[in-house]
Amino acid sequence: MSTSGIPDVPDPAGGRTDQAGGGTDPDPRTEPGERPPGPEDGAPPARRTATQGPVLVVGTGLLGTSLALALSAAGVEVQLSDTSPTSLALARDMGAGRPRRPGDAEPRLVVVATPPDVAADVVLHALAAHPHAVVTDVASVKDQVVARVRRHGGAASGRYVGSHPMAGRERSGAAAADSDLFAGRPWVVVADGSSARAELVVRDLAVDVGATPVRMGAAEHDAAVAAVSHVPQLVSSLVAARLEGLPESCLALAGQGLRDVTRVAASDPRLWSAIVVANAGPVVGLLREVAADLERLIEGVAPAAGEVGGEGAVAAPGAVGAVTDVMRRGNTGQARIPGKHGGAPRRYARVQVLVPDSAGELGRLFSDVGAAGVNIEDFSLEHSAGQSAGLALLSVVPGAAVGLERALEGRGWRVVRG
Repeated sequence: MSTSGIPDVPDPAGGRTDQAGGGTDPDPRTEPGERPPGPEDGAPPARRTATQGPVLVVGTGLLGTSLALALSAAGVEVQLSDTSPTSLALARDMGAGRPRRPGDAEPRLVVVATPPDVAADVVLHALAAHPHAVVTDVASVKDQVVARVRRHGGAASGRYVGSHPMAGRERSGAAAADSDLFAGRPWVVVADGSSARAELVVRDLAVDVGATPVRMGAAEHDAAVAAVSHVPQLVSSLVAARLEGLPESCLALAGQGLRDVTRVAASDPRLWSAIVVANAGPVVGLLREVAADLERLIEGVAPAAGEVGGEGAVAAPGAVGAVTDVMRRGNTGQARIPGKHGGAPRRYARVQVLVPDSAGELGRLFSDVGAAGVNIEDFSLEHSAGQSAGLALLSVVPGAAVGLERALEGRGWRVVRG
């Protein structure tokens, strides 16, 4: 994708053809007179990548190690660096690369994968230590980091590109890393003030690990992630905090809805403290809006709290309307969340199947669905405390639901209708 938003078309000669101009330029990822590596250099034939090593990954947590694993799997040389010897050794042992040593070849690309409160300083150090390398960071807050690098980096800051892969898990650290973590995910590229060559290197990095580059401004990015990531994390944690003193007898009634709402509440408190504080402005603004909604909901429902219903009793004025309003707005917002592969939301039919809690049963279900010629668009599995079976929820295109139910029943599965 060119910086103008028009896709770049690979040129057979090894350069890139921009559809806007139709001309072929030399590959900007190489220095003048240097040819890109080919099979004669011993490059792995499995998958060609635009990213050229060595790539130095600074920070071997979830994102850094996942990125290193993906690049190593593609045959890119990866050097690793971390202030924690234990984290560094774990990433190495997982096959993410090898620790950088004195005398190693200079990296072409440095990826800073540290918390946002230290990312800018690490980027500035990398720009000074590796004067020919492109440097990017993957911190989840961009405005503060980009501003500090531009302010203190001088001319070298043109080699810096802010970025943020919209990928993660509720678990942190190298042990939770996954080489497929970025597949199909947006990768925000903040390139204002960056050279065209540096931006292309980072966009290629995103594409090489399966992500989709999305160009945004730093402030625009921070406002967006506050809404779709940071505030949802805090609200999830607030709901989960209500469970601290709840009796076990109450927790035994928990269903999949509570698990869905609180899943990300298991995230690392130290990491999220740094993220939220670094993006305090947009986060606080949204939290004030949530607080105002909560206050209106409380004021609307509170008059009904002390009522004793009887035959023909009518709820206190405003109570039903207050709940209906917040639910309706929630419905509207939820329907706007992008669907599969980032496309427009689609409506699917759900086929519900009881799955015995024993080895191989879930695999057998998937095999039987495949034998019926139906694609599973989405999937979830609900469990109830003390039950020896789970309820598999298979999302399929509406026209396939009835036929799939019949096919599964014919293979001995118990389908739950309604």
